[in-house]
Amino acid sequence: MKSFYFGGQKSGKSSCASKKALMLASAKPYYIATYDNSYEDKAMQDRVNRHIKQRAEEFITIEEPKDLTKVIKPKQTYLIDCMTMFILNNLQEGYEFMEKQLEKLFEIDCNIIFILNDINNGVIPIDKYSREFVDISGLIGQFLAKNCDEVIEVKYSLERRLK
Repeated sequence: MKSFYFGGQKSGKSSCASKKALMLASAKPYYIATYDNSYEDKAMQDRVNRHIKQRAEEFITIEEPKDLTKVIKPKQTYLIDCMTMFILNNLQEGYEFMEKQLEKLFEIDCNIIFILNDINNGVIPIDKYSREFVDISGLIGQFLAKNCDEVIEVKYSLERRLK
């Protein structure tokens, strides 16, 4: 089972996706944290640490910011939180690089719950780097929506199944 949860920042998508992972798992599921603290953002690192602490008893945490194919194995359940950071970490590699990783993940017989921030509802960013980030985020979202078994939009912790 491959599931895709998307929504705005602080929409409740991580909590909803966590419940799904726990429901699907036959053993303790894995929480893949994609944040890369090379940005030296203390507030963001505190946020990540809170996430890890909240799930410490229910999930095994793996930190992998760039290559998801290294950590996902068959017959397990994984929650990837989040694809937005994965995109940011791999932006210089380009969309094709990310798409190839995702294609490999979809070949593995396992449960994966993908989380992505929905950032495509605003104006077109003025700078090239931000535009590329928003564009690739939209393309990754389209790829996940097309290939996942289910697609769930989350707003204010309310889930709406689209597929």
